[in-house]
Amino acid sequence: MRKNLKEARQKAGMTQQQMADELNLNLRHYQKIEYGEIGGSFEVWDALEDILGIHQRILRESSSKHLAPKENLQEY
Repeated sequence: MRKNLKEARQKAGMTQQQMADELNLNLRHYQKIEYGEIGGSFEVWDALEDILGIHQRILRESSSKHLAPKENLQEY
């Protein structure tokens, strides 16, 4: 799930259906983007950035994304 996208949508006071309508998508298509099941087009992410006022890199972050802590990273 893209927690940041969901939280931004909710803070904007929008339902998934309202967001889908704003993006000219059907509800299920938008849900797949928010749930991280599909990537979504550049145009959709550009529009989401404009609607929500948050950079798409932040919106795209997935809660299932795990990075190693800095202290565990090796420099090459």
